Amino acid sequence: MPLGKKLRPSSATAKLESHAVTSILDEIHTSAAKVPVLQRASTALGGRRTAAHPLVSNGRRESHDQSHTYPEWLEKELLKWKQRSYSIGLAENIAENENVQYHGDPTRSLRKGKIEQHVTLEHLQKLKAAFEEFESRERKFLDEQSFKQIVKKCLGLRTASDEQIGELFMKIDYSAKGAVQWDAFCTYMQLEYTEKEESSARLKEVAFTLPATIKEISHGEPVLRICSTPDNNFIIVREDGTIYFYTSELKLKWCRAVFEKTVNRKPKWITDYTIMTHYNKFILGTGDREIQLYELSTFEPYCQISGLETVPLRLDYCLTGPDECMILYGDDKGCVNILQLTSVGETLRTWKKLPKAENLPNIGIENAALSPNVTYVRWKVHEDWVTQLKYYDSITAVISSSNHEPTGLVIGCTVGGTNIEQQLKEVKDSGKEGKGRRGLGAPGLPQKRSEDDQTVFRVYKGVKTFSFCKTNNLLVTGGMDRTIRMWNPYVPGKPTGLLRGHTAPVVFLQIVMEDKRIFSVSTDSNVKIWDIQDQTCLFTANPKASRIRGDITACHYAPGVKALCIATDSIALLSLKIKPQPQSDQLVSHKEPVLCCGFNKAFRQVVSCTEGSAIKVWDLESGKQVFEFGGAHGDSAITCMTFDTSGRRLVTGGRDGCLKIWNYNNGHCLRILRPVDSSEEVCDCTYVEMNKNRYIMSVGWDRRINIYSDSVNDLYHIQGPQPYWQDDLKRGHKEDILCISQCPPTLLATSSYDGEIIVWNMVSGHIYCRLHTPTSTECRSTKSAEKNVNKVVFLKTRALKLQSAASLVSCGPQGSVNFWNLFNGGRLFATLKESRVKFGISTLTVNKDDTSLYVADHAGFVYVYNISSYSLHGPEVESPKNTNHWRAHLSTVTSLKLIEEDRVLLTSSTDCTVRLWSMDGEFIGTFGQPEPWALFTSASWKHPMIPYEILIDPLSMPVHPLLEHDESDMQISNPTQHEENNKKSSTKPELNISQRLSQLNTTDDDIKQEIESHTYPQILGKRLQHERFRNLNKPLNHGGPNAYHTLKYYDLVNPPFVCEKPDLSAAGTDPFIHYHEDNDSV
Repeated sequence: MPLGKKLRPSSATAKLESHAVTSILDEIHTSAAKVPVLQRASTALGGRRTAAHPLVSNGRRESHDQSHTYPEWLEKELLKWKQRSYSIGLAENIAENENVQYHGDPTRSLRKGKIEQHVTLEHLQKLKAAFEEFESRERKFLDEQSFKQIVKKCLGLRTASDEQIGELFMKIDYSAKGAVQWDAFCTYMQLEYTEKEESSARLKEVAFTLPATIKEISHGEPVLRICSTPDNNFIIVREDGTIYFYTSELKLKWCRAVFEKTVNRKPKWITDYTIMTHYNKFILGTGDREIQLYELSTFEPYCQISGLETVPLRLDYCLTGPDECMILYGDDKGCVNILQLTSVGETLRTWKKLPKAENLPNIGIENAALSPNVTYVRWKVHEDWVTQLKYYDSITAVISSSNHEPTGLVIGCTVGGTNIEQQLKEVKDSGKEGKGRRGLGAPGLPQKRSEDDQTVFRVYKGVKTFSFCKTNNLLVTGGMDRTIRMWNPYVPGKPTGLLRGHTAPVVFLQIVMEDKRIFSVSTDSNVKIWDIQDQTCLFTANPKASRIRGDITACHYAPGVKALCIATDSIALLSLKIKPQPQSDQLVSHKEPVLCCGFNKAFRQVVSCTEGSAIKVWDLESGKQVFEFGGAHGDSAITCMTFDTSGRRLVTGGRDGCLKIWNYNNGHCLRILRPVDSSEEVCDCTYVEMNKNRYIMSVGWDRRINIYSDSVNDLYHIQGPQPYWQDDLKRGHKEDILCISQCPPTLLATSSYDGEIIVWNMVSGHIYCRLHTPTSTECRSTKSAEKNVNKVVFLKTRALKLQSAASLVSCGPQGSVNFWNLFNGGRLFATLKESRVKFGISTLTVNKDDTSLYVADHAGFVYVYNISSYSLHGPEVESPKNTNHWRAHLSTVTSLKLIEEDRVLLTSSTDCTVRLWSMDGEFIGTFGQPEPWALFTSASWKHPMIPYEILIDPLSMPVHPLLEHDESDMQISNPTQHEENNKKSSTKPELNISQRLSQLNTTDDDIKQEIESHTYPQILGKRLQHERFRNLNKPLNHGGPNAYHTLKYYDLVNPPFVCEKPDLSAAGTDPFIHYHEDNDSV
């Protein structure tokens, strides 16, 4: 029952209606999906008024939402929301109450969505007819009001609000002309969905590291099979019984021959092998119709099963229960042979005690089948030899394949179902023979499964290889016809998909569900990677690129190292290119460091740009991703960004030396701005409107201020800058310009790497004043003194009004912040030194009324200062009051954006995250987190929690006040004695040389001075303690015997314990105190 729908007895018929509600939480889940109605009390002026708030924008629940569990905070807020009653007393309070509703609706952030996501082909046809109707009336352009009417009429979305339609209009009308055409609407829709498709393809990009790692092996018999161990090593076996043990980097650890070479006897050859991981055994199938078992750790012979009816071509092993397992093999007669063992450990130990044959304890298959702990089953499945065999415990069935077309692949049970008629027939047959045999089948008498016990797949030209995944019920087959078929294992009639692209028979297939990919290898050494969802080829490695030569004899995919091992005349390892992933416990917004971000007030969206040239658009009110497009500046990083005055276009600058103007809602590049003869990195940019003209200004490594005109009538896609200012050419910066900031209407400030700040008059292009950042004594004493000023901010309320106040704030060296007065040539009014861990300042910002200063450093800390009256009437000596500080990120904070109308702070960092905080430092969330937030509902915020990676970082730990001073342990524990020692030391006589040598010791000051004499990269080394901790806690490697396995042990004698009476005469002595007193007396 929805929260807003209240049922009451009918006043006309006086009938009482009751409805059963099992739980109020059930009510909440229903109401969250349907239409909660806010009911207001009826009043004389306002009357009864309702407002609908559907959780989904199309007014109906989708199928995938039925099982969706809403956040706990939403359930609590809906409970509160239901209990509230809204009333409108006076007409003049209606607007104010609607504002309360806007901020108080907890489902608002979850209901926001794009209207264009619900546009179908039928809707497009209706919209086209409506646009043509307007054109027939000689109205080629539609204004916003007409556009809203058409969209509402054609789409038929009852819950579509004017706000959502207005946002769509602004996205199409990116130039802010106030009118749109049908062509513009179609272009926007096409580009948006094209970019979404390309974005999805970029997420699925995968490739091998080419060429492959090649390891040459000695000339000999072909490799039969490759397996990987749990510690990501490779076991490779040849036909002649030679076993190689390689590391994951293809480094040979050891090599051993299982069979001894004899002169008078033909050597044995191996057909296949598998590993009994749980019992530490190695199983071999031989051409002499034997199954041999070896110790896996030492490869010493253990036992063998001989006298098989056929040659075991394919082997498999599976643990089916506690001390129960299954050994399977497929033979050259198309039979699937199954040995089910119970009490495995006892059975194998019994077999080991049997008489030896050829240096191996031997048991015949007939005797093994008669064992009480063994059940032997033999099924006649195929009419050709078995090419692959695998038992899957998830479906309790065995899958086998052959080149026989009618029985290309068969999924069958192991022991068969209950068939009374068949069992009676078997009993009669066994009675005629005079003796019975144990098991469903005996050696020499293969049985056929009933039709109900198996599923047969008829595959053209048979199946050479297959792979199965129970998670998605996906079965893939490949063979001589070069086509990969995708099957539903329960529908054998027709494949669900065909993957074509190989030009030779497919010999290997592997499904990797973690990445939703299929790996395939063909006999011509072509390796392909397929996407399961799209059924498309993502990557192909041909022999020329991979350098794999020769006939392929074995393949294996190792998920632990994400590599494909291929055996030909040599061993090749194809490793997947893996992008550096963040730590598993760290939630990130991007895969690359975020270099800049901004807030768009028009759409209430956050835009972030990364070092990988990717741009993401986020919804401010929920933190969910709205749109994404990559490759904005090719492979170059995006270093800066800004919006135009309408907020409909995005301007980005990159390391490729150019600026680009975007309609960022669909990823359409509208214009490229770049100098003609330069491609130096752009460090910062800003959008300026002056004298009804609009300009984009950028600065960077070319040491010039580039000014580009932004005119709607400019038809050139690539545009160059206007002529440089004369003062910029003659008296401008001598080093790279790092920052630019404007103060309307006339002032512009730029700062450079050498610490110089120049304030310009934008109207005339002349220099207003020149400021030089002072260098502290600490900087002058070090060789690597940095003077760069990477951020300047105007205090706009003071800049043109108060001549005696500081009106410009800039970053300084050694974590300082400088306040400048711009009148009378400019001078330094105050210097603020504040960084909790003595890191440099990375960025800063101020609020609109210039009362609060927000500063961030390279360690990720954010500091807040009250500067409402600071340096307002002249220079200041003291620092402003620090009202708050917290750690927002692990590394350098690249952007600080205040959104004062919502009282929140937006931050981005090189730790790949974009986060939202309240202006008081309360953590709201990280953009891209699984659970969205509601900006106006504090219960949905992460506060009082903080990001886990910040919590465990050593730099986040609080510092005790005593540790901030240069005092030793003795000074802290005994301050009075320390003062007396200082008095005695002041009256000490001069010591001779021998006495001086005896007094030489290392103090805390000496250690500190020695540490400070070495320069360490603070920013890169701050996670060293955490990394060392992780390395120390790695799991031990139990691959083989270590030194402690061979240690001898001895029994310890337990002597009687005698307690002696202590000497009380020494109770008052303390040798350490006497030692210090003796030193002081000297």
